[in-house]
Amino acid sequence: MRNFLIATFLLASSALAHADGSPLDAALAEAKAKQVPVLLDFHAPWCYSCYFMKKNVLTGPEWAKVERTAVVLEVDADSPEGAALKDQFVVKALPSYVVLNADGQELGRINAERTRQQFYSELAVITQRNTTLDALRTKAAAGGAQSIAATKTVLAGYLARNDGQAGLDWFATLPATAQTPAQQDLAVQRMLARLQLKAAAKTKQPEACLAAAEKALAGNLDCESPYDLDAALECSKPEASDHRRGFLAAQAPRFETLLTGTVLAKKKQGCADARSAVFALADLYDAQGNTAAKAATFQKGIAYFAPKIAKSPKADRNAADNLRVFYDAAGEQAKLDALLLKLIAAYPEDYVYANRYARVLAARGEHGKALPYFAQAATLAYGINRLKNAQARVQSLLALKRSDEAKQAAAEALKANGPWFPEESAKLKSLLPQA
Repeated sequence: MRNFLIATFLLASSALAHADGSPLDAALAEAKAKQVPVLLDFHAPWCYSCYFMKKNVLTGPEWAKVERTAVVLEVDADSPEGAALKDQFVVKALPSYVVLNADGQELGRINAERTRQQFYSELAVITQRNTTLDALRTKAAAGGAQSIAATKTVLAGYLARNDGQAGLDWFATLPATAQTPAQQDLAVQRMLARLQLKAAAKTKQPEACLAAAEKALAGNLDCESPYDLDAALECSKPEASDHRRGFLAAQAPRFETLLTGTVLAKKKQGCADARSAVFALADLYDAQGNTAAKAATFQKGIAYFAPKIAKSPKADRNAADNLRVFYDAAGEQAKLDALLLKLIAAYPEDYVYANRYARVLAARGEHGKALPYFAQAATLAYGINRLKNAQARVQSLLALKRSDEAKQAAAEALKANGPWFPEESAKLKSLLPQA
């Protein structure tokens, strides 16, 4: 949630020009031959939400049907090719699922994790509609019976791209005959409030953020609500106004109910992204100075996810990774270390947990102990994360006054992956002592 804009809303056809023989070219050619859509599945090896989708959603007969009726192209966003596609398609969160027609025009997208029912319902609407977003914009402006539905889809696209002001600007271009009826629709009202919140957060307007958040959070809270709360908290800090205090007081019991009654429901996890809900409520209590309630919130997350991996850390990778983060936030160092070591052993082919444990150790000042894990991660990392691992590794080496080894580690990473990621390469080079 903490992690997660475009000059134009739609990708121009020219943006789909690729090098000959690229995976996307091949997928589009296959889709054209079969007359089916293309589904781009953006993911990354560190993405806890991707773990949830892989285990709980992208499985079974429903997913098998998707693979039969669409061309699915998996996109590792950390690889050079995947990073380029991620930028091209303006993907702002992982996982993201972008649906194209056989001509490469976007039909819609699903942003971030979903429950099984939500994902397949949303995907069916996009694929069965087979209408480009450009056509939907025209339909929204035309007014009439289909205008509101088209408006919702277009606004959802702006929300998925985290581009609040552009969405508001587009809505403002609609004629009154389309705008007025849409403004009476509760779903449109909430979408507009969320766009206002994103726009105000981008320009750092605390009072505007709080006002927009109050509108976005009116009515029943849903699985998107923790993102709204988090945005309002981040935008309004370190504001200590009466407005902010009143907002926090009003939202605390509501989000407590959402967390315990829906997100961490006893029978079934009610929202795909439980981590964001836990952190949003913990951050709210932190803003109130209620340290006991903050600590209790993390313990609720721990109590919910620990039993899911009691037999094996591989039983549920999303649960294991949530547990890792909650142990860290709760300051349970011994349990965190034990879990990370289990995860390193459970996923020996993956750089992620060796890198994370090394960073934990380095943050404690245990640089010597961290170095073997950075080295292990370096043998497995690729793409942008090889550079990020090298940055942290270099910092530990320099802390131990081992500058020659730091230069060597940096040189190896830069040679392997530097040309494709200039920004991360520059960061790595800046860490090295100047001759």
